[in-house]
Amino acid sequence: MVHFNWTQLIPGVGHDQVHVATAIAVSAGLVLFAFAGRLALGHGEAAIEPAKKFSIKGFFEVYLEAISGLTDMVVGEEGKKFVPMFAAVFMFIWINNLAGLLPGMTPATDNLNTTIALGLFSFFLYNFYGFKEHGLAYLKHFLGPLLALAPLMLVVELISHIVRPLSLGLRLQGNMMGDHTVLGIFLVLVPYGVPVIFYLLGMFVSTMQAFVFTLLTMIYISMAISHDH
Repeated sequence: MVHFNWTQLIPGVGHDQVHVATAIAVSAGLVLFAFAGRLALGHGEAAIEPAKKFSIKGFFEVYLEAISGLTDMVVGEEGKKFVPMFAAVFMFIWINNLAGLLPGMTPATDNLNTTIALGLFSFFLYNFYGFKEHGLAYLKHFLGPLLALAPLMLVVELISHIVRPLSLGLRLQGNMMGDHTVLGIFLVLVPYGVPVIFYLLGMFVSTMQAFVFTLLTMIYISMAISHDH
């Protein structure tokens, strides 16, 4: 059964392109929102002065402080440079997840192509920074602590790393598709009152899935750049 989607009103967007259209629309909206936030921050002393009331500036201050604090806990002080990237990843996934709660919208994150692409982004990112931090010595992370077990550990580690982007993508896509399917069913069966519960549950699941994906990306980067191996 083919359902109507608001993005299909865009010329050239068919049913098969709604996920792409949603992803592009969310990305464009986030760019504009970030630009508005940058303008709201102001210049000079106004930029570092805390917001006195809820505003775009206040939102960004609280949001970035939360991401920065989480990065400090997971990655450490050297993770400060990754805060903008982690903040962007979380926001992109979160807004796409929430878009699925809107009637007539299909989130990009319930499409496996999108979620696997996000998983591959995380995969290539932490390996890139691993090689950047350690050079070819990064390959020692795949060999384990004992030379005698290196061949076995190499196979185990390679399988583990290859599975990571797949598990990230499948977890995100499966949870979002399941959550939005359940919400859609109850909207049809009991259109009044009861769906509110599932909207609240959907908001929680959308937030947690964005958090889990971002947290795992932080952990992978932390392990890749760590000097404890």
